[in-house]
Amino acid sequence: MAVPHAQSQSGNFKYNMSSQIANVQLPPVAKEISIFPPFVARQTETLILKEKVMSLSGDSFDVCLANGQPLIRVQGKTASISGRKKVYDVGGKYLFDLYKEHMHIHSTYVADIEGQGKIMEVKSSFKLIGSKMTATFKSGDGRSHSLTMSGNWLSTTADIVDESTGALVGRIDRKLFNAREMFGGQQTYALVVAPGVDMALMAALCICMDEKNNDK
Repeated sequence: MAVPHAQSQSGNFKYNMSSQIANVQLPPVAKEISIFPPFVARQTETLILKEKVMSLSGDSFDVCLANGQPLIRVQGKTASISGRKKVYDVGGKYLFDLYKEHMHIHSTYVADIEGQGKIMEVKSSFKLIGSKMTATFKSGDGRSHSLTMSGNWLSTTADIVDESTGALVGRIDRKLFNAREMFGGQQTYALVVAPGVDMALMAALCICMDEKNNDK
């Protein structure tokens, strides 16, 4: 997915913010990793995830490319114990649900499609230094995948690695935004995605990390 140049003032602002990581380039994965093929990155892409914590319907997110072009919309559900969120494309087409699954020793998050069932599970695990979460799912061709997110939840950075190959497929970083107040004090993340990887899927992993970080 090619990233066009920003034109508007707000777009230029987002582009300038993303220019801090313009030099971050990840090598393409050997085989495509995706559940939603239309969202596969064709080059290294930087996504901006902005939380809307004041949303009347619960925590929601806008996800766009570095130049401000919308990618997906994540809508929270009012008074949901599991923090259920619905994910839509820019045209309003439903993609999947994302929520916390209770009755587990370790925090567990699930993505599922209405009428089709679970498509991904994300579990946290103990790590002596920092934090770790592992996402398991099957891609459209039936291959099983396991992606591990590990990093420092306090500073909110994490590398996402394909366990089968050791390849770095994504990187989450909130420290790239030095002026957090510009976003009204809301959580804002930069998510770098490697070519050949599903951007909607990676955004879901980032949101799971945010949810785990907010767990009390």
